[in-house]
Amino acid sequence: MGKPHPMELRTRVVDFVDEGNTHRAAAAHFRVSVKFVNDMVKLKRETGSLEPKPQGRRGHGKLAGSHDWVRRKIENKPDVTLDELVSALRRECGIEVYRSAMWGLVHRLGLSHKKRPPGQRAEAA
Repeated sequence: MGKPHPMELRTRVVDFVDEGNTHRAAAAHFRVSVKFVNDMVKLKRETGSLEPKPQGRRGHGKLAGSHDWVRRKIENKPDVTLDELVSALRRECGIEVYRSAMWGLVHRLGLSHKKRPPGQRAEAA
């Protein structure tokens, strides 16, 4: 997902249209799409502001409320596997997730799910 256009451009486009120019003329003048001009004029009319809407879905995933639960599970049983965590989450909380989603959460929390400490792992042949 790209970044929103700068506030200065948004303001200049809307001001250009407010001066009596058409949306197509504004699009050609500022080298943006007609849809962008339409969206900015509509946004200004409806909200009174040209601030871009927030992007992304931070904190709205299935596991958003499970951080403490996962942390407790790993603290209580340090050698728990990702598959065991996924099964326990399904059984105890009724949340169905993939193993990769659980790994992403464990990684973001900075927790380790390794069964053996670094000095006791098997060495490559």
